[in-house]
Amino acid sequence: MLTHPTHDRLLALGLTGIASALEEQRRSTAFDTLSFEERLGLLVDREAAERDGKKLASRLKFAALRQDASANTSVIGIWICARRAASTAVSWRILRMAVGSPGMKTC
Repeated sequence: MLTHPTHDRLLALGLTGIASALEEQRRSTAFDTLSFEERLGLLVDREAAERDGKKLASRLKFAALRQDASANTSVIGIWICARRAASTAVSWRILRMAVGSPGMKTC
């Protein structure tokens, strides 16, 4: 397999998560025992996780969260609430509620 053209093509397609996960799989022998479907599933999961992380980062930046030392709202708590939301509108509402109420820990 031609690794560099494949890696470059994945990056050109905007699949940075798959590209980085493929490089890790190629360098490690721990993935040799997995089937093709299992390895492909890991690549797709990595891409989805990176995309979710980018979405969360942009939403948090847009929400302009306060950097208050007294605020107890954790980024992970906000992320879990946003992930549970079915639509983008609900996600934005949850993020706004979390910003407005520092004591909010769960949905």
